[in-house]
Amino acid sequence: MEKGSVFDLFAAAAARNPHGAFLCVLPETAAAYDIEPGEISYARALERTLALSTAYESAGFGAGQRVGILVENRPVFFWHWFALNRLGVSLVPINPDLRAAEIEYMIAHSDMCAAVVIPSRRADLESAARAVGRALLLIDADGKPAPLASRARPAKPTADTECALLYTSGTTGKPKGCVLANEYFRVCGDWYAETGGLIALRQDCERMITPLPLFHMNAMACSTAGMLSVAGCLTFVDRFHPKSWWNSVRESRATILHYLGVMPAMLMAAPETPGDRLENIRFGFGAGVDRLLHEPFEKRFGFPLIEAWAMTETGSGAVISAHEEPRHIGSNCFGRATPQLEARVVLEDGSDAPVDTPGELLVRRAGANPRFGFFREYLKDPQATAEAWEGGWFHTGDVVRRAADGSFHFVDRRKNVIRRSGENISAVEVESVLQRHPAIKQVACVATPDAVRGDEVLALITPNEKPADEAALAREIAEFCLTRLAYYKAPGWTAFVPSIPLTGTQKIQRGALKQLAQDCMDSGRCHDTRALKKRSA
Repeated sequence: MEKGSVFDLFAAAAARNPHGAFLCVLPETAAAYDIEPGEISYARALERTLALSTAYESAGFGAGQRVGILVENRPVFFWHWFALNRLGVSLVPINPDLRAAEIEYMIAHSDMCAAVVIPSRRADLESAARAVGRALLLIDADGKPAPLASRARPAKPTADTECALLYTSGTTGKPKGCVLANEYFRVCGDWYAETGGLIALRQDCERMITPLPLFHMNAMACSTAGMLSVAGCLTFVDRFHPKSWWNSVRESRATILHYLGVMPAMLMAAPETPGDRLENIRFGFGAGVDRLLHEPFEKRFGFPLIEAWAMTETGSGAVISAHEEPRHIGSNCFGRATPQLEARVVLEDGSDAPVDTPGELLVRRAGANPRFGFFREYLKDPQATAEAWEGGWFHTGDVVRRAADGSFHFVDRRKNVIRRSGENISAVEVESVLQRHPAIKQVACVATPDAVRGDEVLALITPNEKPADEAALAREIAEFCLTRLAYYKAPGWTAFVPSIPLTGTQKIQRGALKQLAQDCMDSGRCHDTRALKKRSA
């Protein structure tokens, strides 16, 4: 059977394992969404998909169109995605956390002709479409589409056909629309199925659980395509619930789990129990685990956390993962490049960085097609696309260092590096240390202008409890940091805030963070601890 499109990949899995489970809906997730719990077989999923695809075809949906979808992590996401993909229609997932202006931007920028939506968000999409003057057909998530005013012809999709338009988080500006072909998703599935090592997948028996949102490439491409490639079972939860996470893992009978860096820290904060070790889990796959928690986590829960690196733009065309030993646990190592990938670490002048020297990571696919498996382009932004591929290499914006053995170690996003008196300071590194202070619930570090040093480190902190004396706690936190990091990395300013601005994927929203930092400085809410930062500290 052909595997040119995502639908082809799904249909092939259904043909091979028709009675096996495609999706597992846990009772907790079912209660959150008011849907039926239980498992959905590949055969049943294919039946639903084909029925819905026929309805879409009759309604005039076809090649060249884009359809938005806002249904959270419900199973219907897959029925609509696969049904539309079969007709050559591209899907535009909408982050449920977005509000008016953000949704208006997506509707206008993507040129979507319709959107699948849950009832509670229908009014939001109607209002957004009116605001940008678009006629948008809204389709009930559990229903079928009405006829389109402007019909299109369905076309058998190929590997080159646009499959989805995924928007970046927009942490530092307007989100960019990444155009992703079917090939992108197929390469993700092939990579996961064929890589082997500590993440080797088995046919027809793997069960994966993930709390990540379906509008994100990790869940939509890596998790979904990975399980389709081996006809495995997916368990999606509505969101990450720290207190009930391990119960969900056990109920799902998962053999694999996906994670974000914030999850291990939250799970490690819970009291230890005799039942912490999970024998069924073969590995966790994700990114951003606190380097000091990595080894303790594995010892406590009994399975490896495989750190990896990828971006929405690179997909698995340039993924790097620590799926083979040595993994250099505790060093922010995310693996070595495979023969299918070419990678460079470059300094600001474009020259190659020496061993163990931080620089920007540049990647491309080895062979005749350096963009194989990558995104096709940023929609309507040829300049940004060209800049990203300057010199024939994709510029990731991530600062890493490459060790003598070829292993890559993450430092920070280039835009998150704070430059103080000539020293480059990783915001992520400082956040990782501060997060271990018992008074801190959430923390984000950002540069704030300093007349003498260029930049100074400002820590924005959400405390576990309202401090009786903010100035005293700010000093205590700075001193805590000074015992663990070089003096210049400690916060010179600290502000206590109700919450840290996050994206839908729980990443720090760096653009909003800079404005919050400016507001705190302007209003005099920041506590000055610069005097504590001395070389002798």
